[in-house]
Amino acid sequence: MALNRESMEALRLMGLTDYETQAYVALTSLISANATEISLAANVPRSKVYQVLRSLVEKDFIEMNRGKPLKFTVIPPHEVFKRSRDHIRETMDQAEAELNMVYESQIPQVPAPIWLLHGQDKIMSKETEIISRAKESLFIMGGLMFPEEPDKLKSNLEKPLQKGIKIRMLTAPVCWVDDVEVPTQEILKSLPLKIKFFPVPFIKLVVRDKKEMLIAFCKLSGNTAISETAIGIWNQYQEFVDTIAGIYEFIWNTDFFNESQSLNKNLH
Repeated sequence: MALNRESMEALRLMGLTDYETQAYVALTSLISANATEISLAANVPRSKVYQVLRSLVEKDFIEMNRGKPLKFTVIPPHEVFKRSRDHIRETMDQAEAELNMVYESQIPQVPAPIWLLHGQDKIMSKETEIISRAKESLFIMGGLMFPEEPDKLKSNLEKPLQKGIKIRMLTAPVCWVDDVEVPTQEILKSLPLKIKFFPVPFIKLVVRDKKEMLIAFCKLSGNTAISETAIGIWNQYQEFVDTIAGIYEFIWNTDFFNESQSLNKNLH
């Protein structure tokens, strides 16, 4: 049986050598067979087939049945793939956590921790990254929200909310990007956090733990933002973050916004 290239590559990602891949694929067709039969079906040299089969047994892809001659039986692919998928996911999660610790510990050591980001994908990716690092608080201003962003933001805020992180959001009820209406309020209003809806300017702001911030903006065409011009500034200068966080605090506590929030609640 011939598998397509993607399936063969998947088996290699699961830790199989070329000969092991050939032998396992052959045995999925044979179900149970001896070494000679597998060698012929898999085109694996007779001198190497026992070594290949023993390795597959050790990796839990096949089982060896005692007797003369020895017979080998394939373990159902759905069991093998589930086990491998879980192992790969767990390994990657551990590696991600470890590398993130190194990454986050070194960012403040960079002499000039300010970076420019171009394009909505990179800006949204950085927004997700910043939110994932929150330990105490998040301030979010959503005057600029890309079409798929409110749904993604709603999902990304689930874990911080579960951890009890203090989250406050001031966002426009509706954003217009590339002449597309983004119903921010409709999507985000059910979030269990402090949120105020007001037609704030076309600016995105995320401040994490008063230590890190992202600000983004676009060129405008009338009353709509042009997404291809989106630019983000990611910053970890403590003095700058403190200043912006202070401005946000002032805006948040302004009576005008508090009255607007009450008005919004009364209208809905």
